[in-house]
Amino acid sequence: MSDNTAIGVIGGSGLYEMEGLEDVRAVRLETPFGNPSDEYITGVLNGVRMVFLPRHGRGHRFLPSEVNYRANIYGMKKLGVERIISVSAVGSLKDAIEPGHIVIPDQFYDRTKGIRKDTFFGDGIVAHAGFADPVCHPLSDTLYAAARKAGATVHAGGTYICMEGPAFSTRAESFSYLGLGASVIGMTNLTEAKLAREAEICYGIIALSTDYDCWHEHHDDVTVEAIIKIIHQNVAMAKSIIRHAVADIQGGRNCPCGNAMQYAVITDRSVMPENTRKKLDVIIGKYL
Repeated sequence: MSDNTAIGVIGGSGLYEMEGLEDVRAVRLETPFGNPSDEYITGVLNGVRMVFLPRHGRGHRFLPSEVNYRANIYGMKKLGVERIISVSAVGSLKDAIEPGHIVIPDQFYDRTKGIRKDTFFGDGIVAHAGFADPVCHPLSDTLYAAARKAGATVHAGGTYICMEGPAFSTRAESFSYLGLGASVIGMTNLTEAKLAREAEICYGIIALSTDYDCWHEHHDDVTVEAIIKIIHQNVAMAKSIIRHAVADIQGGRNCPCGNAMQYAVITDRSVMPENTRKKLDVIIGKYL
């Protein structure tokens, strides 16, 4: 990796309290899209620049629908992040994915309700990002290998259903998701993935299975208490996976993520509003 790029981590507040993290600083950013969830914590891990952000703010202050995903990803881009590792809790939709297991999803099914801001575009500039493959495959492969090295029970691939929340699924909904063949269910990652693609940032997920939602007849229905217990057990594992992944990420990117928006902007440059162009300069200024 070059000196001016970084690896970003979005997840819980404890993830940036990592052994070996040096030159730790807190950075507060303002963005044209509002305020990020919290301060960014920057540091150096084994010679690699890192940028950490608690998705829901420290103390978990924001609902999934309230998180300012645009500001969060914009700030990552502004701080030189080229790859984002997203760490999040999910419910399992498969017997084989037990609580405590790790999943590296590679697809999404959208069950949000259109109330989230999940694009940087609009206000006079239209773009359509390709999203058939919504995560970065090389980064996901690295995360899978890192999880194996860390000793996790890890599952490669699978569909992540992104629901609106904040309530968990009804039993009828949970059974319907089984029929879709999905692997896990959560409330955040799809929105991040869409914006990361528009920002030309590689995006990969470490999904921590905490429960069986409410479809499994031999397990208790999902509760916050159970989720928190598993998350606390998995924080050390998530840190270990990140540490192994950072060590394995070398050099520049050879994936399509870095020029994903090259032909995506459809608006004639001559009619683009100047204010909107300025807002998008950090995101895709090289094309405008």
